[in-house]
Amino acid sequence: MNELIASLLETVQAVDPVMRTLLAGFAIMLETSVLVGLVIPGDTVVLAASTGVQHAGEFVGLSLTVITGALIGESLGFAIGRYFGPKLRSSRLGQSIGENNWRHAENFIDHRGGLAVFISRFLPVLHSLVPVTAGMSSMRYATFMMWTAPACTIWTFAYVSVGSVAAEKFGESADTLHTAGYWFVGALVAFAILVSLGKKALNKYARSFEESAGDRDPSTPE
Repeated sequence: MNELIASLLETVQAVDPVMRTLLAGFAIMLETSVLVGLVIPGDTVVLAASTGVQHAGEFVGLSLTVITGALIGESLGFAIGRYFGPKLRSSRLGQSIGENNWRHAENFIDHRGGLAVFISRFLPVLHSLVPVTAGMSSMRYATFMMWTAPACTIWTFAYVSVGSVAAEKFGESADTLHTAGYWFVGALVAFAILVSLGKKALNKYARSFEESAGDRDPSTPE
């Protein structure tokens, strides 16, 4: 197991740090953009890239790039919603997402305003639809950014920290501990389980507003 993990980490670390960082930022930008985010596994790309971090400079560079990519993607989604939202929602592509998902995003924002924007960053499907839906609402861009920026920051540091720390600890113990590879995998699995449980709890909360329309004004959450 140690040899397998070492080989995988060496492959990631062999990629030029700048290229690796830019790919992670681009992937998360796509993930947080409308529709593309439904199929692009940005979190997997960021986690993989973080295992290649070898010093503090790379950690900071990757974190800032991913945060920037996420905010660009969120902003693009908001702009698309503001200028093309209704047409997109009624289009064949928009309808393929499912009217229930659109209504879910709309009602969640309607009831919880900025909090819905914050929470959606951690949820599948909603992380792509909420920015667009927020753009279609009366929510101001400044308000949208005020809520999504901290969410993107928390998300980024969680993924980059786990990947980089796990890889660092493996590198320190691989030569002296024959089970280091299993500990590395175990750490990532434990993180995945925690993420899954967190998403499940947040999704349950978000679903409570799925069928409940509000006052159509996200600035006055009920």
